[in-house]
Parts: sequence; structure tokens; C-alpha cells
Amino acid sequence: MIKKIISFILFLLFASFAALQYNDPDPTKWIIIYGVVAVICLLNVFDINSKKGNLVIIIVLGLFSLIYIPGFYEWITTPNKNEIFGEMVYEKPYIEETREFLGLIIAIAGMLYQYRVSK
Repeated sequence: MIKKIISFILFLLFASFAALQYNDPDPTKWIIIYGVVAVICLLNVFDINSKKGNLVIIIVLGLFSLIYIPGFYEWITTPNKNEIFGEMVYEKPYIEETREFLGLIIAIAGMLYQYRVSK
């Protein structure tokens, strides 16, 4: 029962993430990513899941996150880490790349949980 509650909370979280993407520079991509994770979480609440399907999504998200590693590395090596919480600065694209990388890591973490509890 606790696994279903956690999956439902994750569903609400990722559905909220998807809903908040409308003002992102590339909203469609992120609404789809967070929306897929939300749907997987909801399906797991009703014991409708696929361990192989979850693994495929984890792999795809992991491969997609590789695109953002250079931007994340650039942010890690900058002295002012607080920039990530401010507005997007076009001279510093690594800020948005870092946010997107961290968003993918959160999505992967949610999917890893779903993979672990799926049958």
C-alpha cells in the first residue's frame, strides 16, 4: 500500500512539473517528458506496469541527459552557483542546460523508483 501512495505522490509531482512547463523555452519536450513519467507513476498505482517499459524509459532519459553534461560541467566549475536560481541569461546557456539536466535526473530518479517497485 505504501508503494502505491508513493507512486501517487510522484504522479502528482510530475504532473505538476509538466503543467509548469508552459513558460519554458521548449515546453512541448518537457511536458511530454514529465507527462510520461507522471502517467507511468499513475499506472503503477493501479498495478499496470512493465518493468521492461520502465527500463526503456530510464535508458532514453539517461541518453538524453548526456546532451546537457557539458553545460552542467560548466556550471559546476563557475564560482557563482546561485545563477541557476535566477533568470535565464542568454550569454550563459549553461544555466538552462543545468536546469534541464537536473530535471532529467529527477525524472530518472522517479522512473528508477517505478522500475524497482514494478513486477
